Amino acid sequence: MACESALPAIMDEQALMGLNPNADACYRQRALVYFEQLKESQDGWEVCAEALAKGVYSDDHVKFFCFQVLEHQIKFRHGSLTAAQQQLIRETLMKWLQAQLMNAHPEKPFIRNKVAQVLSLMFVTEYLTLWPKFFFDILNLVGLNPNGVDIYLRMLMAIDADVVDRDILHSPEEIRRNTLIKDSMRGQCIPALVESWFQILQTYQHTHSELTCQCLEVVGAYVSWIDLNLIANDRFVNLLLSHMSIEELREEACDCLFEIVNKGMDPVDKTKLVESLCQVLQSAGFFNIEQEEDVDFLAKFSRLVNGMGQSLVLSWTRLSKTGDVKVSAEALRAVEAKVPLMLQLLIHEDDDISANIVAFCYDYLHVLKQLPALNEQQKTNVEAIMLAVMNKLKYDDEYNFDSEGEDEAMFVEYRKQLKMLLDRLAQVSPELLLDAVHRVFNATMQNWQTVPFMEVEVAIRLLYMLGEALPASHGAHFSGDATKTSTLQSMMRTLISCGVSEYQHSSVTLEFFETAVRYDKFFLVEPQHIPSVLMAFLDHRGLRHSSPKVRSRVAYLFSRFIKTLHKHMNAFIEDILSRIQDLLELAPPENGFPALLSSDDQLFMFETVGVLIVNGEGPAERKQALMHSLLTPLMEAFRMLLTKLPQEANEERQAALADCLSHAVGFASRTSKVFSNKQTVKQCGCSEVYLDCLQTFLPALSCPVQRGPLRSAVRSFLHRMIICLEEEVLPFIPAASQHMLKDCEPRDLQEFIPLISQITAKFKNQVSPFLQEVFMPLVMAIFEVLSRPAEENDQTAALEKQMLRRSYFSFIQTVASSGMNEIMASQGAENIERVLFTIIQGAVDFPDPVAQKTCFIILSRLVELWGGKDGLVGFPDFIYKHIIPACLMAPLKPTFDLSDAQTVLTLSECTLTLHMIHLKRGQECIQFLQEYLPSLQVSPEITQELCQVLQQPDVKVLKNYMKVFFQQAKL
Repeated sequence: MACESALPAIMDEQALMGLNPNADACYRQRALVYFEQLKESQDGWEVCAEALAKGVYSDDHVKFFCFQVLEHQIKFRHGSLTAAQQQLIRETLMKWLQAQLMNAHPEKPFIRNKVAQVLSLMFVTEYLTLWPKFFFDILNLVGLNPNGVDIYLRMLMAIDADVVDRDILHSPEEIRRNTLIKDSMRGQCIPALVESWFQILQTYQHTHSELTCQCLEVVGAYVSWIDLNLIANDRFVNLLLSHMSIEELREEACDCLFEIVNKGMDPVDKTKLVESLCQVLQSAGFFNIEQEEDVDFLAKFSRLVNGMGQSLVLSWTRLSKTGDVKVSAEALRAVEAKVPLMLQLLIHEDDDISANIVAFCYDYLHVLKQLPALNEQQKTNVEAIMLAVMNKLKYDDEYNFDSEGEDEAMFVEYRKQLKMLLDRLAQVSPELLLDAVHRVFNATMQNWQTVPFMEVEVAIRLLYMLGEALPASHGAHFSGDATKTSTLQSMMRTLISCGVSEYQHSSVTLEFFETAVRYDKFFLVEPQHIPSVLMAFLDHRGLRHSSPKVRSRVAYLFSRFIKTLHKHMNAFIEDILSRIQDLLELAPPENGFPALLSSDDQLFMFETVGVLIVNGEGPAERKQALMHSLLTPLMEAFRMLLTKLPQEANEERQAALADCLSHAVGFASRTSKVFSNKQTVKQCGCSEVYLDCLQTFLPALSCPVQRGPLRSAVRSFLHRMIICLEEEVLPFIPAASQHMLKDCEPRDLQEFIPLISQITAKFKNQVSPFLQEVFMPLVMAIFEVLSRPAEENDQTAALEKQMLRRSYFSFIQTVASSGMNEIMASQGAENIERVLFTIIQGAVDFPDPVAQKTCFIILSRLVELWGGKDGLVGFPDFIYKHIIPACLMAPLKPTFDLSDAQTVLTLSECTLTLHMIHLKRGQECIQFLQEYLPSLQVSPEITQELCQVLQQPDVKVLKNYMKVFFQQAKL
């Protein structure tokens, strides 16, 4: 393999064998170690340089390896190399490049790409200082040799990525360097580069399409920052236009012209450039879209037309602001002249071609919106766009509704773009849009039985979309503007009465229900239509549809429909309940039959029934009886399943039973959403049935298996009952808490704390005895969980602990701010001290600004409660030993990032704590600071200044001062 006798002794041949992807693991490991050795050794890279310059190795992986070693030297060690070593790298690269010119077979693409990266790196490193003739040396060497040109073009794209590409993040230093490089290139070598591109394009346009396309890509990349006159001239543009007629080049030529058109420039010049380009393209026949069969090219061409159109709109916008009526009118004429072409592309059957022109279409409508009035041609254009959008919104035959894949997702995205156009059309001419939709809708609904599904779906969809296109406050579409109101009412009347809800396609069915619910206020105006829509919801068209997707969506929509129209439902309550009775059954896991609705869908059903029962007009006894008959089957099923659960040995079956039990609790909980407080529950006579539920569900807390899901479900129910039953819940809380604190996981505790906080905040002194009892067991349980060892890299465990810590501090905050401080005070000196130290630790040691902020709020509140003359014994001493140091040490931590908004809020609370200490301790606090601050190396002047600001009554002044104080302290 080697042609120099010395080399094999230097290069580790066995290690090189490990570079092959198919090599054994031990060889590959040896290769990695060898790579690191060569990179780090002083002269190891020279071996690689020599091997490359002399073509020692034919193995591609070894060559790639050598270039990687060289790349590492340039990137990380260039500054420490001698001038001779730097020259050696230059010579190596040029010798290797020269060798390529004679090669009958070019290197593999991955080698050429790596060389391009190394050359780019060398350029960026040396061009401004050591190698100003970089491009001239390369150009002189490669000439028009195809192998050389290929690497030259790849190198230019690599330079674009390193120096120009805005999508790549650069440091401020790199940005400054890149600006200098571009300025220097513009002055020294860009004309020579442009000339080389022209020669390459001219030479290879008919013989080497790959090189020509590469070159067109380079021109497109560089045109954004070089002098446009070098490219936008007859010679170059004619060449590019000739490429538009060559099949292999036309797509890349389109992209190149797009970049030229997109270049920022004077609006008058831009208009002239685009117009001249359009003229030539039109005379060459490119505007005859219907004769073009290549959809890939048309997609590129559509993008080019979109770029030209948007550029003209931008020119018009800028010229309109100058007040020059003549030139802005010319720009508008230029925009309008492109509309026929835009419409051809918008209506094209290929959605990619259509999607590429939407932005120009949107911008054109924005122009029309700004005009004082539309002329006849503009109105015709608006109508044409409307018809195009309505047509393109239709599904095609290939759309797979049962298994939506990538194509379907792309069409959904495309539909969103069309919706934006429809919304913009509504802004330009709401009357035209309303009229057009009305026409299409009526024509389709008259013959819906014989019309393809996609046309029926889109007709209803258009009515649905009017709801957002012609917005109304709080959905009040049926009051106000008489024309709009009567048209919408007429369409809704037709939708409900024409029988289209019977159409046998899921997309039409869904659109029917979506539209009925979007315009649910229509039924307040014409309630006579409610029964027919209710029937559609309840029968084979809705909740009993053959498609699970339709049933699921209808369950949610039914819930929304009933919430809006509950006052009109009194006459139908019993009928509705009897029709959906089987949909409210708890599906036991051993059933084996798939339920019509999933448990998530059933949640909406239970909520809906709750709304129906509670808002009915009957007496409380009726509501009580209905709620009882709704919840009793749930309780019975719950008791039965809970008895089975501990006896079940199979873990999968256990999990299924626990799931089912959780659903039962969740359903009961969801029925209570309709109540806002105890009063509303009492009025309906439902307190008793919810207390029964509570007594039924609480035993699940002592179940020895599947504790997590069961606790979670019961805890959620307790949250709701605290709102619905208020103090009637209190007798159940101690036992429930005892069970929930037993054998806790971090998540259990984290979810339990908000429950205790809710009870504390709501009942305050009523729960004081209970809280005194539970306070330390809860705190100790939290400490125990937080002290459990975890794997160093276990992110989940770390996050769980962080969230638990936050919940703990939040609980202490609730206790302190609810005036329940005596609960803490009565826990004994040792326990109080322990809790206080955790708060100090949370404020200073953990880099979590959310928790830190809470800790400072707690400290401030405790200073307010206990920091005065008759406060807690020993607390003033704690203030000076721990709280003041915490206020000064926390913001000095490296992790305390003052550019982060959350951290700034923490600093604000920290400052308020200091302010509160001064309010409570007065001059004593100032004296302490005058002694303490110098121990932190704070100068006497700054110490004096801080003490003066602290004594100011305006807290805002103190906050601003402390922010600057810590910013300077961290410099």
